[in-house]
Amino acid sequence: MKYLELNGKACRASAESVSPRARVEATKNGFRVTIERHPDVLRVVLPGVALVKTSEGDVLKSLRGTELTGKRLQNLPSTREYPKAKSAELITTILPALREKMDVDVLTDELPQAARHLRPRAEVQITQEGGSISAFAVLVYGDPPVARVDNDELVILGGAVPVRDTAEEKQVADRLREDLGLIPGRRQHFHAEAATEFATRLDRYRGRSGRVTGDAPERFLRKAELHAQLAVSGSDFSLTFSGESDDGKAVSADAAAVLKAWQQGLDLVPLTDGGFAPLPADFLSRHGHRVLMLLSAKEQKEELAAYAKPQLLQLCRDLDYPAPPELAALAPLVDGFDGLPEATLPKRLNAELRHYQEAGVAWLGFLRQAGLGGVLADDMGLGKTLQALASLPEVRGGDQRKRTLVVCPTSVLMNWRREANKFRPDLCVCVYHGAKRELDPDADLVLTSYALLRLDRDALAAEKWDTLILDEAQTIKNPDSQVAQAAFSIPAEFRLSLSGTPVENRLDELWSQLHFTNPGLLGGRSDFDARFARPIAEGQSGAAQRLRARIAPFVLRRLKRDVAPELPPRTDVTLYVELSDSERATYDAVRAATEKELASQLGAGGSVLAALESLLRLRQACCHPALLPGHVGSVSDTPPSSKIALLVDHLERAAAESHKSLVFSQWTSLLDLAEPVLRAAGLDFVRLDGSTANRDAVVQAFQAESGPPVMLISLKAGGTGLNLTAADHVFLLDPWWNPAVEDQAADRAHRIGQERPVIVHRMVAEDSVEERILALQEQKRAIADAALGEADKALSLTREDLLGLLS
Repeated sequence: MKYLELNGKACRASAESVSPRARVEATKNGFRVTIERHPDVLRVVLPGVALVKTSEGDVLKSLRGTELTGKRLQNLPSTREYPKAKSAELITTILPALREKMDVDVLTDELPQAARHLRPRAEVQITQEGGSISAFAVLVYGDPPVARVDNDELVILGGAVPVRDTAEEKQVADRLREDLGLIPGRRQHFHAEAATEFATRLDRYRGRSGRVTGDAPERFLRKAELHAQLAVSGSDFSLTFSGESDDGKAVSADAAAVLKAWQQGLDLVPLTDGGFAPLPADFLSRHGHRVLMLLSAKEQKEELAAYAKPQLLQLCRDLDYPAPPELAALAPLVDGFDGLPEATLPKRLNAELRHYQEAGVAWLGFLRQAGLGGVLADDMGLGKTLQALASLPEVRGGDQRKRTLVVCPTSVLMNWRREANKFRPDLCVCVYHGAKRELDPDADLVLTSYALLRLDRDALAAEKWDTLILDEAQTIKNPDSQVAQAAFSIPAEFRLSLSGTPVENRLDELWSQLHFTNPGLLGGRSDFDARFARPIAEGQSGAAQRLRARIAPFVLRRLKRDVAPELPPRTDVTLYVELSDSERATYDAVRAATEKELASQLGAGGSVLAALESLLRLRQACCHPALLPGHVGSVSDTPPSSKIALLVDHLERAAAESHKSLVFSQWTSLLDLAEPVLRAAGLDFVRLDGSTANRDAVVQAFQAESGPPVMLISLKAGGTGLNLTAADHVFLLDPWWNPAVEDQAADRAHRIGQERPVIVHRMVAEDSVEERILALQEQKRAIADAALGEADKALSLTREDLLGLLS
């Protein structure tokens, strides 16, 4: 203690401080807090310094709490009232702050005690009417609650008063929003589908010890086990789900609601009399996809669509439900075509069908009787044209005339006419083609091209057709194309699609053909993509099996190795071509430029199709430098490339051994470059491309025993519809990533009627993009297998594939 002078008198100063005093008293409506000067303070001599009376005399001490009372205590006494609703703030915030600065006297027993051990939690109050839910969430402390947070203020409900933890309150609110989509203090309403989703989330929330109150939880989340009840009448059906809740009350759910909730990945389904119950998970895992298809098929028409009846029969079997006779009659379609009635062949059919061909005709006849369409997808060369002709009804007169329209590529129109005249001489055939084309009203069979189908769509749609056949139906693989739209629009009692390659690259191509034959079978395109195409591409287990099960009754595919064991074997050989030094230098230069261009296109979001164009020059460099832009000189003066030189060497040896050869290229300009080299080698040849005027004469000349040993063919003009069994060697000059294109070419020779083994030569430049194309082809074969074979994953050409071709 120090001695000072105050107003000329000796005075002592102390390092101790003095503060105001606070007292808490009860009032009628709450509490009163009064802050007053300390009773020992005599006066304030300086701001923040007071003269204090002590037992040892007057002493100068510093003042605490001046921020509350003013440096000269001019604000004292100070009084503030706190209603009971604000008592939490008083107890947990105000008084602790005061106690840090001054003494506090509590002069009442009514003030609750602070409870520091209580933590914030969420409580959800539920009310429900029918399928609608009202939810109100609030943050509370204690169990049962002793306080709640209301508009960011703590409201005391009785008992101890918790000390707020705003950081933890925020965490609880964030979890509530994440789990249930609720915001504390805000009432939210959920209707229809949103109510089902919320009910599922609420049930999961309760399972994690979340607190739910209100009048709903017990009667609204009913733990009832729902069971499927199937009823079938004729070829129609109904499906309901019923059960008994824990309180013994019978409950039921609409089948559409069950399937919708299942599709959305929910756990609960709304009940018809209000409330929600768990989905019948086991039933849905085994039968959900089939039931979904049946319900969709029933929505489209007043009665079940014909294409869905085989699926209904299968469901009856799975549920051990006796199928009505008209449904049971479809058994061959779900039994792998076992038990098909024997084919009824036209009396004047001028052909002896093989066993598998008779089976194909029987299947087509069965589909026709059932009002269904089909895709005959037999391997190329197994006689799809003959089976189609044999399935056509016999000629009848007058109003009973059954007319057929066949649409095919222009290149095979005459082939159809020849085979129709040969195998079905009873049919009056009209070729609807050329500038002066006219429809013969007396024709039983009208043949036209895809080009004219598109141009004369209205005229053809105005006719009455019993049967509509699309040959080489992969032509309509793009459902948005005008030709596909025209095909969809032609009315016919029976629709048949013929294609040895129903899927070349993408599963969407299969959708287009089945939409033509059985509209609605695979749903809309976006639905098909979501249910099948994307899951199969992503390798989801079971997706491909579900697709095959859906389409199996309507697609018949046999392979040559399975049904024509007498057909000579086909051997695939890769002929590797070593590029010359100058060719290698050219290739490397093109590769560098292409890689840069391709990476730039894909990096900028360019399409895969646009990027394919960038690969064109690289592929051409593998075959002949003269194909590249900027080449100077005539074809006759251009020396042969390494690939053409090797080709001619093999052709000479094949001809010397009395073999005939087909040479395919996608570029007619490459065939132009091969011609002078063939002439120089003394090899006679014929050529077939888009400019060939008389295709039949060219084919017959080559097929003749004394005909030339070589036929040059452009892939576009000769990839389909040709029977060239005189050849037993096939050379593919420029491989491409789609193996179906090459198979179509190879099967011009390897087909019924071939008596010698067929060798298919793929000519591939070593260490080039062509080698990588071969590897890519194997991946692409998985596309067709996913829908028609054993694979469970389909691939399409991706950006990674394209960049990989350059690596």
